[in-house]
Amino acid sequence: MATTILRMPQALRRYARDRRGVSAVEFALLAPLMIGLYFGCAEISDGVAADRKVSLIAATLANLTSQVSTITTSDMTNILDASSAIVAPYAASNLKMSISCLNIDSTGKATVKWSVTRNGTVKSGVLTIPSALAVPNSQLIFAETSYAYTPTVGYTITGTLTLSDQMYMAPRITAPTYGSTACT
Repeated sequence: MATTILRMPQALRRYARDRRGVSAVEFALLAPLMIGLYFGCAEISDGVAADRKVSLIAATLANLTSQVSTITTSDMTNILDASSAIVAPYAASNLKMSISCLNIDSTGKATVKWSVTRNGTVKSGVLTIPSALAVPNSQLIFAETSYAYTPTVGYTITGTLTLSDQMYMAPRITAPTYGSTACT
C-alpha cells in the first residue's frame, strides 16, 4: 500500500504530460460549434438569395409593365410567367405577385385603375403611396411580391418566413391600358 501511495505523484505527473487525447477532446468540443456555424451560414446565404429574387421579381413586374402602352390578357400572363421564372430554383407555388396601375389625381390621391394578381390579392380603391411619388395628374405602376420561404435546416427555429418587396415605376410611354381598362 505504501508503494502505491509513493507511485501516485509519478502517475499524476505522467498523466499531466500525456498529450495523446488532447486533439480528440478539442475536436469533440469544437465540432458541434463548427457544424452549427456551417449550417447557419448556409441558411443565411439561402435566405438572402431568396430575398434577392423577391426584389428582382418586383422590379421585373414593374419594369415589363411600364414599357408598353397596351397589355392584353396573354401579355399579362407572359409578364407574370417571366417574372415567376426568376424565383427558380425555389418553388413558384409559394410566390404571390400583383401588378396595379395607379392614377394620381390633382390632389395627389392614388386610385387603382386596374390590378392583376397571381396567388395574391387584387388591389382596388384608394391606395396610400409615399408622398414623394404623389405627383398630381400622373400614373404609376405598382408591383408587389411576397414569398413564403421555409428554411431547410432552421425551420424548427424560425418557421416559414414571408419575404416581400414592392416597386413603383412611372410608365415609360403612356399609362398602360389593360384589356379595355385605361389607367387614366
